[in-house]
Amino acid sequence: MNKTFHLNLKSTFRESEKIPDFVDSIRDDCSLDETSCETFKLVLSEAVSNAIFHGNKEDENKTVDITVEVTNHTISADVIDQGEGFDPDERKNPLKEENLLDTSGRGVFLIRELADHTEFKKEGRHLHFRVDFEDNPSGTD
Repeated sequence: MNKTFHLNLKSTFRESEKIPDFVDSIRDDCSLDETSCETFKLVLSEAVSNAIFHGNKEDENKTVDITVEVTNHTISADVIDQGEGFDPDERKNPLKEENLLDTSGRGVFLIRELADHTEFKKEGRHLHFRVDFEDNPSGTD
């Protein structure tokens, strides 16, 4: 199996509410396992929220482009915003004692923890991540 899905959102949080139904329709179309899809949905929701809020600064004239690819063993996404970018390696570790009370900085951490693979491109304006299906612990396609 190799299927691709696209979604383009305006940079509003109301638009981000489309993510759960988008992922559920992919799950149903491809007969995917529930656990992997819920993990994917959480990571994608966080990535889109970051793109809208931090990347595009909630500018409704900017969009977030989402491409999802499903293979036999993985589901991956590319989330691209039109912001100025950032250095993901400069994010603070939210688990360190001095950062525990910070109200930001958890999104990138959460994405990296839950996805099986993450890669930031184009100065942080493009996030590629992958979630392996439960029956594919080796992470192969």
